[in-house]
Amino acid sequence: MNERKDRTLTIERTFNAPIKLVWQAWTQPEHIAQWWGPKGMETKVIAHNFKEGGKWKYAMTMPDGNEFIAEGVYSEIVELKKIFSSADFKPMTEGVEVQALFEEKGEQTNFKFNVVHPTAEYCLQQEKMGFMNGWGSVFDRLEELLSAKV
Repeated sequence: MNERKDRTLTIERTFNAPIKLVWQAWTQPEHIAQWWGPKGMETKVIAHNFKEGGKWKYAMTMPDGNEFIAEGVYSEIVELKKIFSSADFKPMTEGVEVQALFEEKGEQTNFKFNVVHPTAEYCLQQEKMGFMNGWGSVFDRLEELLSAKV
């Protein structure tokens, strides 16, 4: 278990939105396109088969016109609780597992996001590349979307 901890980066947030709204933002393509990716990026949902074994694929376009692909396969989904998936964010990060965990807290939602890397070294490299800032920006966008819908 300790070895897994050395391979995992985690971000936790409390969103001022009910769990059903946060879940919809994570599971419906029209919402995902509005927040997935750091600020300044435009996201296009290419595939979104939201079921265990289903594939997802998003194209993200940077302000300079360069595009990169995020894709994976859902491995575990428990409604209003968790979404686990393989994930490749080409060309920057590949072969990771992303875990989105949701917990209802009245009209708020506690959210925990884990990215499990294949090795501790790769995890450290990703952290140094700006994992916290990059994903922090993504979740800032999610928070803005949720605030507009509450």
